[in-house]
Amino acid sequence: MSSIITQEFPPVSSAAWKQKIQFDLKGADYNETLLTKTNEGITIKPFYHADDFEKLNIPLSKEDFKICQKIVVSEEGDANLKAVDATNKGANSLKFIAKKPFDVALLFKNLLHKNIEFHFHFEFLSEAFIDELAALLKNETVFYNIDIVGKLARTGNWHKSLNDDFKTLETIIRKNPTAFILGVHADIYQNAGANTVQQVAYALAVANEYLTRFGAEIAQKIQFNFAVGNNYFFEISKIRAFKYVYNLMLSQYETEANAQIYAEPSLRNKTIYDYNVNMLRTATESMSAILGGANTISNCAYDAVFHDSNDFGDRIARNQLLILKEESYFKHGQQIATNSYYIESITKQMAEKALDIFKEIEKGGGFLSQLKEGTIQRKIKENAKKEQAQFDAGELILLGTNKYPNEQDKMKHNLQGNPFVARNPQKTLIIPIIPSRLSEKLEQKRLKDEA
Repeated sequence: MSSIITQEFPPVSSAAWKQKIQFDLKGADYNETLLTKTNEGITIKPFYHADDFEKLNIPLSKEDFKICQKIVVSEEGDANLKAVDATNKGANSLKFIAKKPFDVALLFKNLLHKNIEFHFHFEFLSEAFIDELAALLKNETVFYNIDIVGKLARTGNWHKSLNDDFKTLETIIRKNPTAFILGVHADIYQNAGANTVQQVAYALAVANEYLTRFGAEIAQKIQFNFAVGNNYFFEISKIRAFKYVYNLMLSQYETEANAQIYAEPSLRNKTIYDYNVNMLRTATESMSAILGGANTISNCAYDAVFHDSNDFGDRIARNQLLILKEESYFKHGQQIATNSYYIESITKQMAEKALDIFKEIEKGGGFLSQLKEGTIQRKIKENAKKEQAQFDAGELILLGTNKYPNEQDKMKHNLQGNPFVARNPQKTLIIPIIPSRLSEKLEQKRLKDEA
């Protein structure tokens, strides 16, 4: 047998690789030709090597990710039937979205003591209602996910006032010391156009607002909500970078935590034309969430932008996660991203830049202060404007929309709701952070031109 099969190749250093590349460039500048700068200011290199590898200490979850189904609570009986059906078809986590208090006994009929994880998104803040809900769910895994700072950012107003909201929240936390009462909604910033570094920094800054007011003991009882976009490796790195910098910040409080991450696909890159491509987008975005280390993932339906919630869209979204988990070997997927030179490099750069932004926010008085001044809104708008210009110029591509569009595709009569940004005319304390999709302007033109 030839020894070439068994002998090891001699190692080649990073410097040797770079020297060879520079030789092959025949005089072209290496930095200008092969290094790429992203909107975040992150540098992408043409190759990565063990010589430059620095492993970050990022906590991993011991359990595989949960598959979550989101359900709007408009009528408790109907929401209960949808919830029971979703759990019978593979979901092991449920997120209820409610605009007002509801009948808790009716909603949770046949759902308790079945190892189901419960999440909430409340459009209201009520101590009495949380008391009732907590009493019913005392033996369940529950994430109440209350984010009053996020509410201010999203709507421009508090529930009542800064003092009243924080006082109510403090009472709820005191009554439920072991529960996940708090949430941080970084998805707000992503869907409005913030880049990955900004999202990490803003999530960190909002968490610090809560830690400053409620103490270090809440550090392990906050759920972080992230929206995941289609920049595959960057989205993996975003979640990992947040987990890393969160513990760096917590070291100042002399504690640590494995941040609880709830993730869902971004709406920013979803389209109404050639809408089946949305399924491809949500598939890769869910993969990014898994590899990044999200604890719970809720997929969105391919037609969520323009259709009311429906059984078919929900089933496809849920089945995408089931296939990834049970048939595609992603059950413990966060282990896969560990020790990747490229991902670790992006993660490290993202973490460093996010910490720089976080420090600037703290120097400026903290997140709430910067939000009231309009600084956060301005920064997000600047990045959103840059992305929009890239989309309009065809540099940022959405297949089927600004690249290879199907001109025969008609959507005017298929819209069940308004897929475009809805402006709220009510008076607000601050400028709200409004979500927007990249393809809106183009879609409005196409709808207008439809015969």
